[in-house]
Amino acid sequence: MKYLRILILIAVCSPAAAAELLRHDLNFRYPDYAVRDTDTIIRKQSLSAGINYGSDAMFFGRVGLIKYPYFSADVVYNFKSGFFVYGSALRLIGYNTSVDEVDVGGGYLYRPSKRFSGALSYNRFIFNKEERIIESATSNDVNWKNAYDWGPIKSTVTLDYLFGKSSDFFMTVTHSKYFETKGNIFDDKDYLSFNPGFSFIIGTQNFVQRYSVDHQVRLNSINIYRFGTSTDFNNGRLNMLNYSFKLPIAYNRPHYTFELAYKYSIPVNVEGALQNKHESFINASFFYVFY
Repeated sequence: MKYLRILILIAVCSPAAAAELLRHDLNFRYPDYAVRDTDTIIRKQSLSAGINYGSDAMFFGRVGLIKYPYFSADVVYNFKSGFFVYGSALRLIGYNTSVDEVDVGGGYLYRPSKRFSGALSYNRFIFNKEERIIESATSNDVNWKNAYDWGPIKSTVTLDYLFGKSSDFFMTVTHSKYFETKGNIFDDKDYLSFNPGFSFIIGTQNFVQRYSVDHQVRLNSINIYRFGTSTDFNNGRLNMLNYSFKLPIAYNRPHYTFELAYKYSIPVNVEGALQNKHESFINASFFYVFY
């Protein structure tokens, strides 16, 4: 824990951070399904509804050996007090199931100063009986996220404790730069926004072992399971898991946003049956906000 505190201090105190804590930058479910990195904070009671597309389902820097593109629908209700609740449904593309995952959760947004803001939330994941994606190795997430605006860029540190069939701890550190166009695109009410960023994830990966055990028959059938027990893997050890670069570009109007994002992921210290490699991801999302 001493080394973990040092890492957090280095991450927070490095010269980073840009605009405000973004509502959808809270990553209600988990970092790699989060949408609308270029959104602006909602300061009033509001209801947001959106649809999203992802080229593959990633979970804390890890993907399955079968590619799982997906669609999801999200609803978020923000209270004036800072509390929020949300619900989400995810469907994998290419399968007969109508819904593969349902997420529900809630939390509290806080801003003790103009530069510092954060959120604390709890998230519950519910899967159908197939449990195809890696996230199915767990079912609960306690998420604590804090962001500091240094001026030139923004630094964000997110701590996640996940528990269920497996238990894991993660720290995600992101340095990003938010900016938007000064001129109008089609009229005086729209603009483009950008939020390029670099992230790294430190954590345990007991979920890899749990997923491998749950899906051993499926992995064996395509010859991607590591047989034998004489491995030196220690999935409970705190390790660097992933580096990634992301470029979200969004078209914004007063009540809605369309965003397209490219992400390049570099997994490291891959353990167990899931042999991850460098991968590119494309995400698209559309959100409408009702005030």
